[in-house]
Amino acid sequence: MTEEQQGSEPNRNLTLLSIYLKDCSYEAPNTPGIFESDAAPDMNLDISVESKHLEQDRFEVTVSVTVTARFGDKTAFLVEVQQAGLFVISGFDNQEVGPILGIYCPNMLFPYAREAVANLVGKGGFPQLMLEPVNFEAMYAQSLEQQGQRVN
Repeated sequence: MTEEQQGSEPNRNLTLLSIYLKDCSYEAPNTPGIFESDAAPDMNLDISVESKHLEQDRFEVTVSVTVTARFGDKTAFLVEVQQAGLFVISGFDNQEVGPILGIYCPNMLFPYAREAVANLVGKGGFPQLMLEPVNFEAMYAQSLEQQGQRVN
């Protein structure tokens, strides 16, 4: 690239200002009787991503994780975690901001949400739950398809 071309490009900035636990909840409604079961519980995992444009170039991205473990019709535990981050994103066009908010930022936040879930489940008396890595790129593409938008 020539110096003239470089001078015409916008100054791009992607900065993580903070990571924080926005909300969390843990319930084990059927303890202590639930500990008598030796069977592995049925697990249901739900993950979602939400982003908010706050002001100027600041965005909040929240990764929500809900895990429900059941033995038959009895809930062993229910854990919900909302891990959030405050990001500065500037100098990117609108087509680039969507994937940043839907893929890049959640990838930064998920390890913290994963750790919070593992700690809550472990402190609840159950074996720590290590969530598998999440393909946020596939989630983002699926979200665009559901909204009827074209995926690049």
